[in-house]
Amino acid sequence: MSAKSAIRRTKKKIPFLATGGQGEYLTYICLSVTNKKPTQASITKVKQFEGSTSFVRRSQWMLEQLRQVNGIDPNRDSAEFDLLFENAFDQWVASTASEKCTFFQILHHTCQRYLTDRKPEFINCQSKIMGGNSILHSAADSVTSAVQKASQALNERGERLGRAEEKTEDMKNSAQQFAETAHKLAMKHKC
Repeated sequence: MSAKSAIRRTKKKIPFLATGGQGEYLTYICLSVTNKKPTQASITKVKQFEGSTSFVRRSQWMLEQLRQVNGIDPNRDSAEFDLLFENAFDQWVASTASEKCTFFQILHHTCQRYLTDRKPEFINCQSKIMGGNSILHSAADSVTSAVQKASQALNERGERLGRAEEKTEDMKNSAQQFAETAHKLAMKHKC
C-alpha cells in the first residue's frame, strides 16, 4: 500500500465541521491497493486536525473513477496539481515538487498495473513522471541487480557444493577400499 500527502490549494472556511473539529487541519491524499482478490485500488482524502493524531476520512474514489491528472506546468517543478474524477474535482499542493513527482510516478504505475479498460489522462506532466529515470525504474533496476547477484551467488554456491559432493564420494570410495583391504589383511594374518 502506498500513501502520499498534499495540502489543498483552496481552503474553505467552514464554521462547523460534522466531525466536531474546528480550526487548522492538514488534508492528505492516499493511494491504496487491497491485498484481497480481486484487487481494488482507491484514492482517499483524509483530514488531520491540529493537535490530533487521528485522521478523518472525507472522500474516497475508486481508481477507475479518476479521469485526469493535471500537473499544471510541464516546464517547471511545481508542487501544484489537480485530480479530476467522474464526480469531483480536487486541487492540491504537495509539500514539495519532488513529493508531487513521487506521488505521480506511483499513481501512474498503479494505474498502468491495475486499470485495464480506461486509464486516466496525465496532462501537463514532466516527462520524468511518465518514464525515464523514475524512482520506480530505479527501484526495479536495483531489485533486478540484487536478484542477479543473489542468483550468481547461488550458482557459485551450487558449484562449490557439487565439487564438495564429488570429493566426499571419492573419499567414501577410498575409505571403503581401505576398509576392505584392512579386513582382508586382518583375515589373512588371523589364520
